[in-house]
Parts: sequence; C-alpha cells; structure tokens
Amino acid sequence: MKRQHYEIRIKAHLSADWSDWFTGLTVRQEPDGETILSGPLDQAALHGVLAKVRDLGLVLVSVNQSTQGEQ
Repeated sequence: MKRQHYEIRIKAHLSADWSDWFTGLTVRQEPDGETILSGPLDQAALHGVLAKVRDLGLVLVSVNQSTQGEQ
C-alpha cells in the first residue's frame, strides 16, 4: 500500500515524548498552542493514528495530505 506524507494538527501542545506513542511521526509544537504530527503513513496507519487521537480525547483540528516527502 502506498504511503503518503500527512500533517495531523491537534489542539494541544504534546511534548516530543509523544513521538513514541505516534511511532514514525514527528511531533512539532506550534506557537499557537497546537501540535502537528507529520510523516509518511499508509491508509491503515493513518486510521490507527486518528483512532489514537480519538482514544486520548485530543481535539483534532485538521488532517492534510502533503506533497512533501511522498514515498
């Protein structure tokens, strides 16, 4: 299955320690208080990440597919 690069925006600051929880994704804090999780994911992995966001009670702001870093 083809992996695409995604940026998932969360309404909260997550520390870099969360990168272990969101395996393979970069955790980047934004000045506006949000966090961007980014990296290559296939559809199954994307749904898994979104399920983790839901299960943790985090507020999902957006999910964007990026042309950067496509694999």
